[in-house]
Amino acid sequence: MIHLDTSAADAGKRLDQFLHDQLPQFSRSRLQTWINQGRVHVNGAAAKRSFQLKGGEQIQVEPADLAPLRAVPEDLPLEILYQDDDVIAVNKPAGMVVHAGAGRHSGTLVNALVHRFGKLSNVGGDLRPGIVHRLDRLTSGVILVAKTDAAHRHLAAQFSGRTVEKIYLALVHGQMNTDRGEITKPIARDPIRRVRMTAKSASGRHAITEYKVLRRPGGYSYLEVKIGTGRTHQIRVHLSSIGHPVAGDKLYGAPPSTLGRYFLHAHQITFTSPTTGDRITIKAPLPAELAQYLDQLPISHQPSATSPRQSL
Repeated sequence: MIHLDTSAADAGKRLDQFLHDQLPQFSRSRLQTWINQGRVHVNGAAAKRSFQLKGGEQIQVEPADLAPLRAVPEDLPLEILYQDDDVIAVNKPAGMVVHAGAGRHSGTLVNALVHRFGKLSNVGGDLRPGIVHRLDRLTSGVILVAKTDAAHRHLAAQFSGRTVEKIYLALVHGQMNTDRGEITKPIARDPIRRVRMTAKSASGRHAITEYKVLRRPGGYSYLEVKIGTGRTHQIRVHLSSIGHPVAGDKLYGAPPSTLGRYFLHAHQITFTSPTTGDRITIKAPLPAELAQYLDQLPISHQPSATSPRQSL
């Protein structure tokens, strides 16, 4: 048991913030997990992460055993789109986390991959075997996995060199003014809401997002999106920054939706085979729930072929 006392200087701090400051040997996610499990008591009573300290409290922390440092195999559904001796392409469903983190250690894509394939590339460590790139939890679509360390390094070099071509399908709120456009605003962590990214910071990282309007159903625009960089939440934050948030994405300003997920799908990826040097293109069809949602929207005009390109 760990015993801590707060002082007047701690007044106004959140409980999880205080613990992170006082117990730097534990990760923030681990401390938050212990709070959620009722292992942290303030003046003898379990408290929430957001509990605001007043100063003078007595805090008891009961540490739990560390979570396993190796991904555990789990028999989970897995749709394989392609595989060879080096690479696996998986159609990740919306709702599935790619790898463990933030208190989540089961039900991930990695857990399913380890069960199905056993040994994968270990370049990313024991918790992320085979993982070369990621998709957000509520984004579906094709994701590449490396079987060997050599393949992992080859694919990673392609991603960093921007020779991997990625195409997404997205439904956004509002009617796009032009049929094609490019967004090049830098992206940084939002200094106020740390779970978000922002395109309003001049000190952000360079990012490129290109879009083409496929059609404009109802009050929406249905887009094909290509990204030249792979920043966190890039498509979501870029489209929101020009007033067109992705449908279902409340974090970036979309109104409430019946979707239960984002209308964002990693439709296609093209890469160079680490073994043969051939260019390989893998496609993941639009999920049924997104196709049905799109079909129920009113039919409207198709984009014109002569609309000018817009840069933002």
